[in-house]
Amino acid sequence: MSIFKSYDIRGIYPSQINEEIVEKIGRAFATYLSAKEIVIGYDMRTHSKSIFKALAKGIVSTGANVINIGLCSTPMIYFANGTLKPDGSIMITASHNTGEWNGLKLCRDKAIPISGKTGIKEIEKIVFSGVWKTSKTKGVVKEHDISEAYAKHIRSFSKLTRKLKVVVDFGNAVGSIEIKGIRDLFEIIPLYEELDGTFPNHEANPLVTETLHELCRKVKETGADFGAGFDGDADRCGFVDDNGEIIPMDLFTALIAEDILKGGPQTILYDLRSSRVVKESIEANGGRAVMCRVGHSFIKAQMRETNAAFAGELSGHYYFRENFTAESQALAFLKFANFICETGKTASELLRPLRKYYATGEINSEVKDVKSVLNKIRQKYSDGKIVELDGLTVEYDDWWFNVRSSNTEPLLRLNLEASTKADMEQKRNELLAVIREEG
Repeated sequence: MSIFKSYDIRGIYPSQINEEIVEKIGRAFATYLSAKEIVIGYDMRTHSKSIFKALAKGIVSTGANVINIGLCSTPMIYFANGTLKPDGSIMITASHNTGEWNGLKLCRDKAIPISGKTGIKEIEKIVFSGVWKTSKTKGVVKEHDISEAYAKHIRSFSKLTRKLKVVVDFGNAVGSIEIKGIRDLFEIIPLYEELDGTFPNHEANPLVTETLHELCRKVKETGADFGAGFDGDADRCGFVDDNGEIIPMDLFTALIAEDILKGGPQTILYDLRSSRVVKESIEANGGRAVMCRVGHSFIKAQMRETNAAFAGELSGHYYFRENFTAESQALAFLKFANFICETGKTASELLRPLRKYYATGEINSEVKDVKSVLNKIRQKYSDGKIVELDGLTVEYDDWWFNVRSSNTEPLLRLNLEASTKADMEQKRNELLAVIREEG
C-alpha cells in the first residue's frame, strides 16, 4: 500500500515510512516547489525527531534552508507558514493514528495544502524517479520558536470576563502545546497531559466517542463549564458541555458561527453532512451559509474563493480565516469560551435550541459496485432536491440524506437527518436496505 495518500503521506514506521524514504521526500518536496526555505515541525511520536533529521537532510541537499520550529501542533505549523512566509511547510505527524504510524502533512506557501490532486502524486513521481535538484552549496537548518507569536495571536481574540473551569483530555499528545499560550486564562483540569507518542491511555481521536467518556465523567464530577478532547496533532477537537454531554461537531460549528456573526455578516462554510440546523442558525444570525464538500484541502480552497471567516467539518476540524484559512483548535476553544462569557449562558443552554432534529451519524456499508448503488438511489429519490457536490445529497421538506463513497475502500457512507426520531429510523432503514441489497 502506498504511503502517498489523498491528503497526506502516511505509513507504519519503519516498514512503510522511514528515514531513507523521508530523505528522498525532502529532496522531492524542495524540488517540486523550487524552494529556498521550508518550515518543519513535528509531534511527540517516538520517531518524529529522527524523521525530522532525515527530512531536513534531504531538503538542505537541494540548497534550500530549513526553519525548524520543533515540537508543535499542526495548527502552529500553519501559523508559522503564514507568518514566516516560506515556500512551503511540512508537519511530521500521523494525526490520530496509533504510535507505530507517522507521516507528513504538506503545504505550499500561504499554508495552502498539497493533496493527492495538487502535488502529492507529482512528489511521489520525483521520489521514485530520483530526478531531483542538487546543489554544491547546501542549505542550513535554523531554529525558530513560533510559540510566543502564536500565543499572542490567539490571545488577541480573548473576550473572557471570567476564568472558566475546563477539563482537557490531551491524550498524551500536543494539545497541551496548542493551548499553552492561553492556558493561564482558564482553570484547566488536565487528563493525560504527559507527552507520550505511544498513546498509553487511549487513542487520541475524538471522533471515537468512547475516547471522550472519561472526559464527560470528569466534567460532571468537577462541575466544569465544558470539556475538550484533542486528537494526536491537535488539528481536531471534541467538545463536551457542562452536563457532560458530547457536543455534536456540526452543532459546535453553529455555536462558533453564531459567536463570529456577532461581529457582523460573514460567509460561513458548513460540511454537507451537517445538521440542517447549522444552515438555519447561520442565516438566522445574519450570515451567509455555504455548503462545502468533505476534506480539508477542498474546504480551505473554498474558504479562499468565498472569503469565508470560518468553516466547520463533522470530523472536528474547525478552520479560521485568522489562521490562514486553516485549523486552530486553540481559537475554537477560546471562541467557545468567549461565547459562554458574553451570553451568560451555560454550554448546554446554548446548545438546547440547536438540538431540534434527529440524525443517524455516519453509517458505513461495504458494497460491491459503488456507482451502481448510487445510480439506484438517484432514481429512487429523484423527487427530492438533488445536490451532487460530494456524493449524493437529497433534500426533502422534513428529512434529507447524503451518501458518499470512501476514497480508499469499497464503502458507502450514509448520513441522514429527519424532523422526528421515528422518521429518521424509518428512512435510515429504507436507505440501508437499498444500499445493502447489492452489497
